[in-house]
Amino acid sequence: MLKAHYQIFAKYNAWANQRLYDAAAALSESDYRADRGAFFKSVHGTLNHLLAADRIWLQRFTGEGSAPNRLDAILFDALGPLREAREAEDRRIIEFIESLDDARLASVIKYRSITLPVLVEQQLWPAVSHFFNHQTHHRGQIHTLLTGLAARAPELDLVYFQRLVESGRA
Repeated sequence: MLKAHYQIFAKYNAWANQRLYDAAAALSESDYRADRGAFFKSVHGTLNHLLAADRIWLQRFTGEGSAPNRLDAILFDALGPLREAREAEDRRIIEFIESLDDARLASVIKYRSITLPVLVEQQLWPAVSHFFNHQTHHRGQIHTLLTGLAARAPELDLVYFQRLVESGRA
């Protein structure tokens, strides 16, 4: 059941990201980059953070791929290449989740924390749960930024996604 849970979240993650990127693309350049007081300042900064964090976690999970050494890294300065990288990362997330089984989910991973450079050991399954929760947290921040910019903030609820999937519209 845990793998099935993560499979839903991986697909939901890609869908929600697509919706946020569509909304971000409708912003003016100045609104997209405006420091609105969010933790990563702007829509641009927060989208970059999400990609950076996903790359960091996937490298921890798989031992593969490049990952920045900063949580505030600006990996791409323009929205177009950032979106392309996001879509590739979302495909990578789905592939990773598909590769999991119960034994792997119960295994222990070891990594160095970026914020406090200590060695961390934990089971994979709670780390994957954090991974998806972290994405939802920061997408919520972007949603708030979009609302504050008087832009259209898309529906991002998981149950909305599930209804679209069930109706064949997702």
